[in-house]
Amino acid sequence: MSGRPRTSWVTAAAVAVALALLFSWGRGVERVGASPTKESYEGLETLTNVMAMIQKNYVEEVPTKKLIEGAINGMLAALDPHSAYLTPDLYKELQVDTKGSFGGLGIEITMRNNVLTVVSPIEDTPAYRAGIKSGDQIVKIDGELTKDMGLVEAVKKMRGPKDTKVTLTLRREGRPDLFDVTLTREIIKIQSVKSKMLEKGYGYIRVTQFQERTDDDLERALKQLDKEAGGLQGLVLDLRNNPGGLLTQAVRVSDLFLDSGLIVYTDGRLENQKQKYFAHKAGTWSDFPMVVLVNGGSASASEIVAGALQDHKRALVLGTQTFGKGSVQTILPLDDNSALRLTTARYYTPSGRSIQATGIVPDIIMDQTGQIAKNDKSGLGVREADLPHHLAHPTSDHAAAPDEEGDAAHKPASALPPGSEKPEIDPANIKEGELGSDPQLDHALELLKSWQVFKPFVARSEG
Repeated sequence: MSGRPRTSWVTAAAVAVALALLFSWGRGVERVGASPTKESYEGLETLTNVMAMIQKNYVEEVPTKKLIEGAINGMLAALDPHSAYLTPDLYKELQVDTKGSFGGLGIEITMRNNVLTVVSPIEDTPAYRAGIKSGDQIVKIDGELTKDMGLVEAVKKMRGPKDTKVTLTLRREGRPDLFDVTLTREIIKIQSVKSKMLEKGYGYIRVTQFQERTDDDLERALKQLDKEAGGLQGLVLDLRNNPGGLLTQAVRVSDLFLDSGLIVYTDGRLENQKQKYFAHKAGTWSDFPMVVLVNGGSASASEIVAGALQDHKRALVLGTQTFGKGSVQTILPLDDNSALRLTTARYYTPSGRSIQATGIVPDIIMDQTGQIAKNDKSGLGVREADLPHHLAHPTSDHAAAPDEEGDAAHKPASALPPGSEKPEIDPANIKEGELGSDPQLDHALELLKSWQVFKPFVARSEG
């Protein structure tokens, strides 16, 4: 008899907790227009029974909070790779991240086949300086296996006080053995915009991440380059290995180079998830040609900018196919200062192309060995389409698309004539952002200078 009251108490407690969870969930979701269904309540009974059995029979006592967080994480992990539960601490860190200053290693990660995988290191951070690359698999963190470790937990383990060390055990394609990289944590202060003059009249701007004030920093860089050049004749906008960031900043950055028209739109199940963002004429920089550099590490906000400039024929896109993260995550705060990061919509370029699981295909496909149209997957470790539970690319006609051409609107340029390709360059000698050792940048500058040569003839034929 002694076990019966305990079982009843555990079941009652589990039911109470689960109901509280459901109602808390309901309040959060109601902000986007949903409500619990009969099916939800029926499934809840199974959940509470499982919780009761665990608390009664598991080999060790399990805190109710741990079970609830596990259930939430499991629900979200079953949806897609980008939905997640943010504890109060992680929610606070997320808010700090978007301001461009946080503690850690400077590495963007995702899950691929239950293995932590690097999307891209952030420039000028411990991870970048240590040579960590896109596609590297993080097998252990300080000796602890990461198999089945969630993204949130992994991020928490890699972050820590400044000047403390963490050792990552990595697996890299082409290397037979695992290897360790020991990094010293820093306060990561990301300089999102970097600029310089390539040659007289030709500027270079690299955007490493879209965060608060990126648009202001970019406009400041444009003014400085324009002044230094006595009027810009061409610009290379480098979005390689840019993992994304704030949607609002992607829109504002695109707006700097477009004087009208649609920049991007989102489409979801609910009306408030159907948003359109337009360019404005005021403050537009449109007097010079542009080349946008992208690769497999260019994701999310980077793909929005590249897609908008490509669709409006404002810039030529050069590089390799981008990551393909075309989904919108909405932060839904909960009552205990935690939050849900929930996928609520998909992004579409102005012509109606979905970025999701396909990415942006460059106008000129060129890998970093200098080969043109050799392989659109060159140098890519992992893409959105490789992730488990990723949202599918919509294949049916998209009713909201403003352009019927859709995904067929842009195809890569054909390869150069036989014999015109440059010889391959040793990857070890490549230094991104440096003329003479960055084949993609070298070719981008050649294209801009060629445009200036042919511009008078184009103008004459149009006249």
